[in-house]
Amino acid sequence: MSDITKDAAYDAVAPDDFPAMMEVERYGRRSTAFDKIISATHDHFWDPLDARYIDFDTPFDMTKESVLPLHQILELKLPLADRLTEQQKIDFANESSRWFLSSILHGEAGALALSASLCHILKDPGAQEYAANQAREEARHVTGFSRYIAKRWGTPAPAGNTLGDLLTEMVLAPEVYKKIVGMQMLVEGLAMGAFASLYKHSADPLLRHLCQLVMTDEAFHHKFGKIWADRTIPKLTEEERNIIEDWAATCFQTLLFNLSVPEQKKYLYAQFGMDWREVQEQLIAARTDEVRRNAMQSSTNIFRVLIKTLVKGGIITDRTKAFYATYVDMEELKGEGDEMVGDAIAEEGIEYLKTVNFGQRSGKTAAAE
Repeated sequence: MSDITKDAAYDAVAPDDFPAMMEVERYGRRSTAFDKIISATHDHFWDPLDARYIDFDTPFDMTKESVLPLHQILELKLPLADRLTEQQKIDFANESSRWFLSSILHGEAGALALSASLCHILKDPGAQEYAANQAREEARHVTGFSRYIAKRWGTPAPAGNTLGDLLTEMVLAPEVYKKIVGMQMLVEGLAMGAFASLYKHSADPLLRHLCQLVMTDEAFHHKFGKIWADRTIPKLTEEERNIIEDWAATCFQTLLFNLSVPEQKKYLYAQFGMDWREVQEQLIAARTDEVRRNAMQSSTNIFRVLIKTLVKGGIITDRTKAFYATYVDMEELKGEGDEMVGDAIAEEGIEYLKTVNFGQRSGKTAAAE
């Protein structure tokens, strides 16, 4: 029951059962489900240590400009922000960006560890090879965001408890569905929304370019989770479906209400003479369901992207849709195509990488087809 495996491509064993990986019959039972996204790996190869792909010496004066627009920093919309000078607002916005981008870095580290953990348990050689490919790609994301943060701030901020605890649960979970739904669908969906928003709104050309390069990989990672959903969800018993649906809803609720709680950012507020309790009080008053609902009208809103991911994966039913419907029009989401936010940005990035890797433009490789 714990694995809830319905397709041989996702058969798994215990992490310490390496003898199962040496079973002679295993090598000949390779699923073809992942061959297309494995073969496309060379089309979106990039190296964060090679300036031909990305130049981390690209200048940006953070004393004069914020990485993210001031209007996107929620705390700067609160009454207490009136106490800050214009320079302090820029500095606060950049420190907030540091915290947010550090969270992305920690998420990439979690994705790397989780992908590696899948290599230990997936018996299908094709699924195992895909997981190994993803681990390699997540590793370059860790390198890329580590270098970016080092250039702009020196060191990353610590992980917040909400994200840190959730990533730890996913990486260490014995249940395959928690790893795939949690990381390949929820966290990857969250990441695609975040990267698309950063690409669209950031004033820093280096960050925009880094996000596009990362998205060329993430679009394929998201596809791995969608393959799991297509092959698994229709075959579940009612009890199994409820387990997965409830766990996904719990994760979503945790992220929605706790991802950026002020207590996790006490160190940041202290730098600007703010009391995190006062910030929390004003945020609670400002962050109403109506405000969340209006924010989720944007296609790049990270939580709207999460809901769409779950809808398209068949993981939201009549049992739980009322909770999500508080914030988005569920029928509208169902009526949208399967293309995810960021797919077009990723496609442009892949075309750019082909010119670097092969010196010419070739046919498009659709990450989400």
